[in-house]
Amino acid sequence: MAGIETALIGLSAAVAIGASAIATALAEKSIATAAIGAMAEKEELFGKGLILTVIPETIIIFGLVVAIMIIGLAG
Repeated sequence: MAGIETALIGLSAAVAIGASAIATALAEKSIATAAIGAMAEKEELFGKGLILTVIPETIIIFGLVVAIMIIGLAG
């Protein structure tokens, strides 16, 4: 495989991981702030707050899967 093609594949995988990590961070920031505020007022909302905080973390897993697929399909 040529050098430029390998570099573009690596760059594509890096963009997939980086973009999904930034999206996860932005979503996590907003949701965690709201969840902590809700839990401060009602401790019963801990379970819901925990679940809502974990859901955006799946975005980074999707990014990892896409990056693995990009690298796997290229090779």
